[in-house]
Amino acid sequence: MSFLSYIPSPGSAAIHIGPLQLRAYGLMIAIGVIVAVRIWGKRMTLIGVGGPEEAASIATWAVPAGVIGARLYHVATEWDRFSDDLGSIFKVWKGGLGIPGGILLGTIAGVMVAKKRNMDIGQMLWAAAPAVPVAQAIGRLGNWWNQELFGRPTTLPWGLKIDAEHMPDGYAPGTLFHPTFLYEALWNLALAVLLIVIGRRMMTSRPGRLMALYVGGYGLGRFWVEGLRIDPAKSGGGLRLNQWMAIAMMAGCLLYLLVDARRAQRPSETNISEPNVSEPNDYRQEDVESN
Repeated sequence: MSFLSYIPSPGSAAIHIGPLQLRAYGLMIAIGVIVAVRIWGKRMTLIGVGGPEEAASIATWAVPAGVIGARLYHVATEWDRFSDDLGSIFKVWKGGLGIPGGILLGTIAGVMVAKKRNMDIGQMLWAAAPAVPVAQAIGRLGNWWNQELFGRPTTLPWGLKIDAEHMPDGYAPGTLFHPTFLYEALWNLALAVLLIVIGRRMMTSRPGRLMALYVGGYGLGRFWVEGLRIDPAKSGGGLRLNQWMAIAMMAGCLLYLLVDARRAQRPSETNISEPNVSEPNDYRQEDVESN
């Protein structure tokens, strides 16, 4: 019965297959990427802008760029942890990826590759939008394996049990914590489903908006999950740094949607003004006929 009153943590951060040892953190990220690329490729086939091969080709550049961006974001925001040991910057398997940086650099790389292939950027992003949070949901399981980035203490039946060597200072043995990795994973999966449903209406009209909705939706979920976490982080104004970043993501989503809505109105305005453009020609033709 006691087992059912909490979520246990893995005894090791590695998975052993005979003599082979795999870091669970990296394995979860790899599985997430594979699943996401598969979803992405199927959605590209659905709208006729490519398929699995094109998705894999873009991912070959976008995924490494995303990992680099995520690591750079983490190092920049947690520089005190790395300033005395620069070699630890490259130890990604120990955890430490900032998703906002990964989203930014990964998207830039993906768009650049798609442009070189003369692909429709909006439709490419439409296809990728629900796949990204699925990858993130699976990747978040890596935090569970590493016993890191959990929330404040809780008495809820799904509280997370942390081993003594990972227990933060000041907490009694046996203290349970909010499983923020699980909260964010479930939020991302729900967001992916929502994007698939909403995306049906944007398949051919303003498809790029779906990626903006992903950014805003992820920012909303990250804001409240981040507020539960107790790991050391820079803060200001009563909020953690990543909460401010989440607010920026939501604001960016809203701004993009407003600007794109105005752009969508321009063709109709042009069509209204077209009769006035043709009037001088009509007058010339009448003059010729009268002569």
